[in-house]
Amino acid sequence: MSMEHAQDIQDFIEGSMEGLRLQTEAHQNLWHLGEEEQWNVDLQQGQIRWTFADGTVAVANIQVVGTFNPQDSTFLWGWDHPSVPPALRDHAEKVRVYGEEHQIPTFTERTITCTELQAWEFTAVAARLGGASGAYRGNAGGPLVFMTFGEVQISRT
Repeated sequence: MSMEHAQDIQDFIEGSMEGLRLQTEAHQNLWHLGEEEQWNVDLQQGQIRWTFADGTVAVANIQVVGTFNPQDSTFLWGWDHPSVPPALRDHAEKVRVYGEEHQIPTFTERTITCTELQAWEFTAVAARLGGASGAYRGNAGGPLVFMTFGEVQISRT
């Protein structure tokens, strides 16, 4: 990989992170993403549900980018994750294909050693390539699940 190619890839990743930062800020301002009392994912329906103290419920379709294990600093891509239904692998698969096209091994190796920040970078790229409206990191009691999400439906109970 040439220095110029490496810089182009880094610029793409940084642009993806900035785009995700702006999306996240908008979600925080509009419906208080990050202030939820609880979250729940239904992998069969492919949806995430955030529940808030005031009775607000936000629901969105998801794609699973992958899981990060803080114990050993490994990331397992959603495109080949045994717990991820095939229908929820599309955005991760887009990153894998992009990685093949641009010779980016961290996008094409099933499991890699990385930092949590890099896991966010992978998720930002997936959100950008998949046209997601945002991303979320859920703590599943050990591994952190990185997801992209689509349009958010908000209701109050």
